[in-house]
Amino acid sequence: MSNSLLPPAGPQRVLAVAQLSNSVGDGAFYVTSALYFTHVVGLAPARVGLGLTIAWAVGSLAGVPLGRLADRRGPRGTAVLLALATGLAVAAFLVVRGFVPFVLAACGYAAAQSGLAAARQALLAGLVSREERTGLLAHLQSTLNAGLAVGAALGGLALHMGTREAYLGVFALDAVSFLLCAGVLLRLPVVKPVNARVGTGQGRAGGRRRGDALGVLRDRPYAVVTLLNTMLLLRMPLLSLGIPLWIAERTDAPAWLVSALFVLNTGAVTLFQVRMARAVTGLASATRAVRRSGLVMLASCAVFALSAGVSAWVAVGLLVSGTLLQVVAEMQQSAGSWQLSFDLAPADRVGEYQGFFGTGVTVARTAGPLVLTALLVGWGTPGWLVLGGLMLAASYGMGPAVRWAAAGRPTAPRAEQVRQPVPAS
Repeated sequence: MSNSLLPPAGPQRVLAVAQLSNSVGDGAFYVTSALYFTHVVGLAPARVGLGLTIAWAVGSLAGVPLGRLADRRGPRGTAVLLALATGLAVAAFLVVRGFVPFVLAACGYAAAQSGLAAARQALLAGLVSREERTGLLAHLQSTLNAGLAVGAALGGLALHMGTREAYLGVFALDAVSFLLCAGVLLRLPVVKPVNARVGTGQGRAGGRRRGDALGVLRDRPYAVVTLLNTMLLLRMPLLSLGIPLWIAERTDAPAWLVSALFVLNTGAVTLFQVRMARAVTGLASATRAVRRSGLVMLASCAVFALSAGVSAWVAVGLLVSGTLLQVVAEMQQSAGSWQLSFDLAPADRVGEYQGFFGTGVTVARTAGPLVLTALLVGWGTPGWLVLGGLMLAASYGMGPAVRWAAAGRPTAPRAEQVRQPVPAS
């Protein structure tokens, strides 16, 4: 596996370029959206929060049907249409001036983003062999972080200028980036719908047919794996919300450290995610990676907890150390979860299953701020330990859940078998 930012030439590189094209716009959007909606659109912060919560709840429900659409109509065309829809939703933010239009645009944005993620995964599965998927996803994650970093810098310029025109320029950039993404995706080969690639038999044991509208929801082992992964994804709002609030409310560390920790996390993922994914080649190694991530995340939470009540520079050192541990846990959990999400999904329902697995991200975005605020700001040091214990429990629960899910598969992956207990790390 190459350590370069972009994967080998061909469909893999085109997918990476598509990822890069819209991640630059997203990076600028993420750092400016809150102030845009409050200062330019004129919404109260509480209404912005409510609207985004509603939007991501809608997005979490849209992932499965849009993933099923990618399976039935073809993932490339579906991904292109959803990239265009996302761009149009972002463009709608340029003209909304009230709460209801904002919520409608945000729901369109969240639904299109969730569906686009599922369609891209189905497209990847149709173009790349099983053995190459986790490595490619590691490349895509590195590319994503590089693009987000560039976009965040552009967004920072808009924040520095502080003008309405600067904010509008950022949102226009994000809209155009999704149009560019759609154009790049059109360069990929057409992937036939699954009903043209797979026979009409059952996708999984137990009678879960493609025509069963609730198939993925009835696949209880996969649902448990998805739930445990969602619990692990509660760490997602840490850098954007949990740690900034912790620094401001509980430590004497300087405020600029928030930006420095974000850069540290983004840079580490860009440079080391591909290398971290090398060891993940099947279900057993994926389960081990997730379990190790829980242990490292517990250590990270313990270090973060120690940063309260100490001098400013001791707090800085502890916060940097905690962030380094957190990003290692993040990369381990990401690599393991990618492998699990594909290997446990039936070949004829990849888009649908990826849409369901991807709801973990939207649920974490919705519930994560509430959970982290209650634990870290409300409980302080004990809250960090509760968070770390929750991550550890979820990571260790993944092994039994994966074995349960694998037992229902017609055949286990050739690379690794998981019907026997995974050996301890």
